[in-house]
Amino acid sequence: MKVVNSLKSLKKRDRNCRVIRRKGRVYVINKKNPRMKARQG
Repeated sequence: MKVVNSLKSLKKRDRNCRVIRRKGRVYVINKKNPRMKARQG
């Protein structure tokens, strides 16, 4: 999992990426490619 400043750029890497808010944090998760994960905040 990567911790990044901007999740917008990570979302563009793959079209299956979804941006999700949980407990005040912002996550990028990808069901098709589970290695594409990121967290912000």
